[in-house]
Amino acid sequence: MAIKITAPLSREEARKLKSGDSVLISGVIYTARDAAHKRLCELADKGQELPLDIKDSIIYYVGPTPAKEGQAIGSAGPTTSYRMDAYSPTLIRLGETGMIGKGKRGPEVIAAMKEHGAVYFGAIGGCGALLSKCIKKAEVIAYDDLGAEAIRRLEVEDFPVVVVIDSEGNNLYEKGKADYLSSIK
Repeated sequence: MAIKITAPLSREEARKLKSGDSVLISGVIYTARDAAHKRLCELADKGQELPLDIKDSIIYYVGPTPAKEGQAIGSAGPTTSYRMDAYSPTLIRLGETGMIGKGKRGPEVIAAMKEHGAVYFGAIGGCGALLSKCIKKAEVIAYDDLGAEAIRRLEVEDFPVVVVIDSEGNNLYEKGKADYLSSIK
Protein backbone atom coordinates (compact mmCIF):
# COMPACT_ATOMS: atom_id res chain seq x y z
CA MET A 1 0.00 0.00 0.00
CA ALA A 2 1.35 3.40 -0.99
CA ILE A 3 2.04 6.14 1.55
CA LYS A 4 0.48 9.47 0.55
CA ILE A 5 2.53 12.57 1.27
CA THR A 6 2.08 16.25 0.53
CA ALA A 7 4.88 18.47 -0.72
CA PRO A 8 6.53 20.57 0.55
CA LEU A 9 7.98 17.76 2.69
CA SER A 10 9.28 18.59 6.16
CA ARG A 11 12.46 16.95 7.45
CA GLU A 12 10.35 15.34 10.17
CA GLU A 13 8.06 13.73 7.58
CA ALA A 14 11.02 12.77 5.36
CA ARG A 15 12.60 10.90 8.28
CA LYS A 16 9.48 8.73 8.62
CA LEU A 17 9.91 7.34 5.09
CA LYS A 18 11.87 4.11 4.74
CA SER A 19 13.78 2.56 1.87
CA GLY A 20 11.39 0.47 -0.20
CA ASP A 21 8.27 2.49 0.67
CA SER A 22 5.90 3.14 -2.24
CA VAL A 23 4.85 6.78 -2.11
CA LEU A 24 2.31 8.98 -3.87
CA ILE A 25 3.27 12.66 -3.83
CA SER A 26 0.72 15.46 -4.10
CA GLY A 27 1.42 19.17 -3.83
CA VAL A 28 4.24 21.34 -5.20
CA ILE A 29 7.56 20.00 -6.45
CA TYR A 30 10.21 21.60 -8.67
CA THR A 31 12.20 20.46 -11.68
CA ALA A 32 15.92 21.03 -12.14
CA ARG A 33 18.75 19.28 -13.94
CA ASP A 34 22.52 19.78 -14.08
CA ALA A 35 22.71 23.28 -15.55
CA ALA A 36 20.04 24.64 -13.20
CA HIS A 37 21.68 22.91 -10.20
CA LYS A 38 24.98 24.55 -11.09
CA ARG A 39 23.34 27.99 -11.20
CA LEU A 40 21.54 27.39 -7.88
CA CYS A 41 24.79 26.43 -6.17
CA GLU A 42 26.59 29.45 -7.65
CA LEU A 43 23.89 31.69 -6.14
CA ALA A 44 24.17 29.89 -2.80
CA ASP A 45 27.97 30.27 -2.83
CA LYS A 46 27.51 34.03 -3.27
CA GLY A 47 24.92 34.16 -0.50
CA GLN A 48 22.22 35.22 -2.96
CA GLU A 49 18.56 34.26 -2.87
CA LEU A 50 17.49 31.21 -4.86
CA PRO A 51 14.61 31.49 -7.38
CA LEU A 52 12.63 28.80 -5.50
CA ASP A 53 11.81 28.12 -1.88
CA ILE A 54 14.37 25.37 -1.20
CA LYS A 55 13.17 24.72 2.37
CA ASP A 56 11.31 21.38 2.50
CA SER A 57 11.38 21.16 -1.30
CA ILE A 58 11.37 18.11 -3.53
CA ILE A 59 13.30 18.47 -6.78
CA TYR A 60 12.51 16.21 -9.73
CA TYR A 61 15.41 15.58 -12.11
CA VAL A 62 13.56 15.91 -15.40
CA GLY A 63 13.71 17.78 -18.69
CA PRO A 64 10.13 17.46 -19.92
CA THR A 65 9.07 17.61 -23.54
CA PRO A 66 6.77 20.43 -24.66
CA ALA A 67 3.13 20.11 -23.65
CA LYS A 68 0.57 19.11 -26.25
CA GLU A 69 -2.74 20.92 -26.53
CA GLY A 70 -4.73 20.52 -23.32
CA GLN A 71 -1.80 19.12 -21.27
CA ALA A 72 0.08 20.75 -18.40
CA ILE A 73 3.38 19.25 -19.55
CA GLY A 74 4.78 16.82 -22.09
CA SER A 75 6.47 13.53 -21.32
CA ALA A 76 8.26 13.87 -17.97
CA GLY A 77 10.44 10.88 -17.18
CA PRO A 78 13.34 10.98 -14.70
CA THR A 79 16.92 11.61 -15.71
CA THR A 80 20.04 9.99 -14.26
CA SER A 81 20.64 11.40 -10.79
CA TYR A 82 24.41 11.11 -10.39
CA ARG A 83 24.81 14.16 -12.65
CA MET A 84 23.43 16.25 -9.76
CA ASP A 85 25.70 14.66 -7.13
CA ALA A 86 28.20 17.55 -7.13
CA TYR A 87 25.39 19.98 -6.24
CA SER A 88 22.94 17.98 -4.13
CA PRO A 89 24.77 18.20 -0.77
CA THR A 90 24.64 22.01 -0.93
CA LEU A 91 20.91 22.06 -1.69
CA ILE A 92 20.19 19.47 1.01
CA ARG A 93 22.11 21.59 3.51
CA LEU A 94 20.00 24.59 2.45
CA GLY A 95 16.75 22.71 3.11
CA GLU A 96 15.91 20.39 0.21
CA THR A 97 14.26 17.26 1.64
CA GLY A 98 13.56 15.15 -1.43
CA MET A 99 15.04 14.31 -4.80
CA ILE A 100 13.37 12.31 -7.58
CA GLY A 101 15.40 10.63 -10.30
CA LYS A 102 16.81 7.31 -11.37
CA GLY A 103 20.04 5.49 -10.65
CA LYS A 104 22.68 5.50 -7.93
CA ARG A 105 23.78 8.37 -5.69
CA GLY A 106 27.30 9.06 -4.48
CA PRO A 107 28.55 8.80 -0.89
CA GLU A 108 28.63 12.59 -0.37
CA VAL A 109 24.94 12.87 -1.26
CA ILE A 110 24.02 9.99 1.05
CA ALA A 111 26.06 11.52 3.89
CA ALA A 112 24.21 14.84 3.44
CA MET A 113 20.87 13.01 3.42
CA LYS A 114 21.72 11.28 6.69
CA GLU A 115 23.00 14.45 8.32
CA HIS A 116 20.06 16.65 7.34
CA GLY A 117 17.12 14.23 6.99
CA ALA A 118 16.48 13.99 3.25
CA VAL A 119 15.29 11.16 1.00
CA TYR A 120 15.95 10.03 -2.55
CA PHE A 121 12.94 8.82 -4.50
CA GLY A 122 13.13 6.71 -7.64
CA ALA A 123 10.72 7.22 -10.51
CA ILE A 124 10.44 4.67 -13.29
CA GLY A 125 12.42 5.59 -16.38
CA GLY A 126 10.60 5.04 -19.67
CA CYS A 127 7.23 6.02 -18.17
CA GLY A 128 7.43 9.75 -18.83
CA ALA A 129 4.10 9.93 -20.66
CA LEU A 130 2.34 8.16 -17.80
CA LEU A 131 4.07 10.23 -15.11
CA SER A 132 3.05 13.45 -16.90
CA LYS A 133 -0.61 12.58 -16.24
CA CYS A 134 0.07 13.18 -12.51
CA ILE A 135 1.29 16.72 -13.24
CA LYS A 136 -1.69 19.06 -13.11
CA LYS A 137 0.09 22.37 -13.59
CA ALA A 138 3.58 23.39 -14.73
CA GLU A 139 5.16 26.82 -14.97
CA VAL A 140 8.72 27.94 -15.65
CA ILE A 141 9.95 29.99 -12.68
CA ALA A 142 13.65 30.38 -13.52
CA TYR A 143 16.27 29.94 -16.22
CA ASP A 144 13.93 29.93 -19.21
CA ASP A 145 17.05 30.12 -21.40
CA LEU A 146 17.77 26.48 -20.45
CA GLY A 147 14.71 25.25 -22.36
CA ALA A 148 13.69 21.80 -21.13
CA GLU A 149 16.15 22.20 -18.24
CA ALA A 150 14.55 25.39 -16.90
CA ILE A 151 13.30 25.27 -13.33
CA ARG A 152 9.59 24.56 -13.23
CA ARG A 153 7.10 24.64 -10.40
CA LEU A 154 4.87 21.59 -10.72
CA GLU A 155 1.58 20.86 -9.03
CA VAL A 156 1.31 17.08 -8.82
CA GLU A 157 -1.36 14.65 -7.71
CA ASP A 158 -0.52 11.09 -6.63
CA PHE A 159 2.86 11.14 -8.37
CA PRO A 160 4.22 7.57 -7.90
CA VAL A 161 7.74 7.05 -6.55
CA VAL A 162 9.66 4.59 -4.37
CA VAL A 163 12.00 5.57 -1.55
CA VAL A 164 15.34 4.31 -2.85
CA ILE A 165 17.55 5.83 -0.13
CA ASP A 166 16.07 6.94 3.17
CA SER A 167 17.36 9.47 5.67
CA GLU A 168 19.26 6.74 7.50
CA GLY A 169 21.18 5.78 4.36
CA ASN A 170 19.33 2.49 3.76
CA ASN A 171 19.61 1.84 0.03
CA LEU A 172 17.04 -0.22 -1.87
CA TYR A 173 19.48 -0.83 -4.74
CA GLU A 174 21.95 -2.49 -2.36
CA LYS A 175 19.31 -4.34 -0.31
CA GLY A 176 17.51 -5.58 -3.41
CA LYS A 177 20.73 -6.91 -4.90
CA ALA A 178 21.72 -8.61 -1.61
CA ASP A 179 18.25 -10.15 -1.23
CA TYR A 180 18.36 -11.51 -4.77
CA LEU A 181 21.85 -12.96 -4.38
CA SER A 182 20.94 -14.68 -1.12
CA SER A 183 17.78 -16.11 -2.70
CA ILE A 184 19.70 -17.88 -5.47
CA LYS A 185 22.25 -19.53 -3.17
